[in-house]
Amino acid sequence: MKVLVAEDNPGNRQLLEDILRGQGYEAIFARDGQEALTLVFQSMPDLILLDINMPGLDGFEVCSRLKADNATRQIPILMLTALGDVNSRVKGLSVGADDYIIKPYNPRELVARIDAHLRVKRNTDELRATQERIRKTFERFVPPQVVRRLLDNPGMVQLGGQLQQVTVLFADLQGFSAMSERLAPEHLLDVLNQYHYLLVEHIKREEGTIDKFLGDGVMALYNTPLPQPDHTLRAVRTAINIQRVLPEFHKRFDPFCRLNVNFGIHAGEAVVGNVGTPELMDFTAIGDAVNIASRLQEISDNGQILISEETYEHIKSHVTARPLGEKSIRGREMTVMVYEVLGGEP
Repeated sequence: MKVLVAEDNPGNRQLLEDILRGQGYEAIFARDGQEALTLVFQSMPDLILLDINMPGLDGFEVCSRLKADNATRQIPILMLTALGDVNSRVKGLSVGADDYIIKPYNPRELVARIDAHLRVKRNTDELRATQERIRKTFERFVPPQVVRRLLDNPGMVQLGGQLQQVTVLFADLQGFSAMSERLAPEHLLDVLNQYHYLLVEHIKREEGTIDKFLGDGVMALYNTPLPQPDHTLRAVRTAINIQRVLPEFHKRFDPFCRLNVNFGIHAGEAVVGNVGTPELMDFTAIGDAVNIASRLQEISDNGQILISEETYEHIKSHVTARPLGEKSIRGREMTVMVYEVLGGEP
């Protein structure tokens, strides 16, 4: 790890070089305050040992500037100075120094303090990196309040694959291909985006996760990345509420743009986590639960909300549904008992 030393005294620089390199640290040296600022932004050290009395900018000013800059404010700064009076110590800490060490110092104590601050920085850097991964993974696809809870408790999120219960929702626009033949590309995209906005608005309202857009359709997950005891009801309620608002939503379009939305919903086990490469990751679900939901959506028609028997058992006290019998679905040997949701609680 890199430690930058701002010290104008050659003897003190040599002593610190011996101490730091003896502990395996890479040492970078500045002879005055301005050079210290320049080298910090060039090398971005892991820790700074900062003298106060230096030519040009003193240590107080250097510390104040570094702590005011978002790029450098997280770097621990240990003031290492002969100024031992209370006022100097208070001023050093008030401008943002993380520690204040008075010369002459014990080398063993200095090393112990450096190690302690670097441990804290490593933990802080790991936390920030985890939060950034969470933010990049979820902020576009889940409601802001969910992202805030994830950032507050990053340990709750498992970005690696794990088998868990989820409810998977597929929604698709019926008649999109026929409509696309009648619209100019830019108008078609505008209409599609308005439908997607409607779907996403209601999925996020139930704190679902937008998994992906599939042309004119969308796939959403519930019970991930945060647990939701009522995840199946949330998914079905999403579909019911979208169907309820569609008549009013359709008024903005010409008749041939008023498309039904067909739904397939299934609750079951899936492997959930990040799939892809380090440069391009996709938080998604894989498994039979996803396939069943997708196939249910494929056989739905005229705005139907089709759910599996497993899904129905979770929410039967909250919705009105009628059995449609055992259905054969593509890519699966066993049939699926299918129900159509007719209505339910808002």
